[in-house]
Amino acid sequence: MILDEILAEKKRAVGYSRFRLPLADLESKAAIAPAAQDFAQALRSASDIACIAEFKRRSPSKGWIHRDADLAAVASAYQRGGAAAMSVLTDTPFFGGTLDDLRLARASTGLPILRKDFIIDVYQVVEARAAGADAVLLIVAALQDSDLRALLAETRRWGMEALVEAHNPEEVARAVGLGANVIGVNHRDLRTFQVDMDLAVRLRALIPPHCLMVAESGIREASDVDRMRRAGINAILVGEMLMQAVDPAQSLRELLARP
Repeated sequence: MILDEILAEKKRAVGYSRFRLPLADLESKAAIAPAAQDFAQALRSASDIACIAEFKRRSPSKGWIHRDADLAAVASAYQRGGAAAMSVLTDTPFFGGTLDDLRLARASTGLPILRKDFIIDVYQVVEARAAGADAVLLIVAALQDSDLRALLAETRRWGMEALVEAHNPEEVARAVGLGANVIGVNHRDLRTFQVDMDLAVRLRALIPPHCLMVAESGIREASDVDRMRRAGINAILVGEMLMQAVDPAQSLRELLARP
């Protein structure tokens, strides 16, 4: 399955990174980075449903979306279009991203930035902070509870937030039980890549009021956003549609417009 293939490759890549730059040296870099912004508060403070606008060059299911996208221009457009935060894919083999993309995003926008990757090791959390990330993605399906607990603790140690992603009721329960503050429900199953646009709406009641809920994947129309809004979902994460847009700022404004 693709998720297993991705995780195996990620384990190899993290091992190489640890050899190339030891954790202690990486922590020294992270310690002098500017303080992380409050990712959760940025979502909470939105006047309407908040949008995490994503920079994504490619995906395993769709191939290249926008190979030569100008990251600085896209980041500026997202901010002008009303995004509350930005997500940057940093996985190279499957999504065509790099940590340099995150660094450039940090230099190009004042929005809080989420490192979107398959985080399996505390090394990657520190790596994210050193590159300027304010939050990291933690995928419940990819982690045992002990690993998820340790990664949440490491994320908070560096003053960052975690978007903890679930795909079914059991994973939502695990995220809630381990103390996640921001819980994402991905409409796309990472093992089959099938999309269920009703999933976030169905799982909304399982997420307590003190948690922020983010609906992810497949959102393309203002009507999709309005369904999430009416279900009481706090935020959406949108990438592919905006990356394909001629004018991402205008497309984002239209997406968030109330019908």
